[in-house]
Amino acid sequence: MVFDIVTRSVKVPLMAARNNLKLKSAPRSPNIPGEMPAKRGRGRPAGDHAAKRAELVKVAIAVVAQEGFSGASLRKVAQRAGCTTGAVTYYFENKEAMVLAIVEGLWDEWDSYLAATEDDLKSGFERFLNWAKADESDPWLAGFQLIAHARLDPAFATIYQRRYAHYRKTLATRLAKEQRRGKIRSDIPADLLADQLCAMADGWMIMFPIEPERFEAERMKALLDAMVVLVSPRDDKL
Repeated sequence: MVFDIVTRSVKVPLMAARNNLKLKSAPRSPNIPGEMPAKRGRGRPAGDHAAKRAELVKVAIAVVAQEGFSGASLRKVAQRAGCTTGAVTYYFENKEAMVLAIVEGLWDEWDSYLAATEDDLKSGFERFLNWAKADESDPWLAGFQLIAHARLDPAFATIYQRRYAHYRKTLATRLAKEQRRGKIRSDIPADLLADQLCAMADGWMIMFPIEPERFEAERMKALLDAMVVLVSPRDDKL
């Protein structure tokens, strides 16, 4: 960097001259080749905000899956993502905000499976089970860790209660619609059927990592077919 040193007098004592020194930075020109660019001030990071946030959520899921809720931190997410902790705090103010983003993101994904298979209950559950059975196990492992934490944190538990209630209500609404069409048994209220199906899917997902042999392709198809039989209209002639 180029500095101009200006003194008021060369005849005054050395100490007085030092006190009167003024340093002026030469202005930088963006057109001068090889000159260092001005540093970016604090503010919004460059790039696609939504894409970067989604990337950090994915990294946070991996950290929670491996470290648990208590072991996860913004610093560990930053280290794994290859950025600074300050960059992470731009997207998530604190650990609680980051974990909230994980939970909401997981539920958004599960809701999307239900919405994408509106006219085919079996396909919806199949997509959910294939997601849980995929090689990428971080999401459901993180989900288990966070459910365990929710048991100890009432405020956090309300998030699960809200999202799960919404999911069950959506499923119950679809079941009621199919009951009116004669496609689903009507001797059991739709809200109870929704509860039973959710409990069934939860149990399957929990046991995937423990008993994977129970969920090979052929047997999983048999389980889904049995589920369809269970909710199908009863044949009173039997």
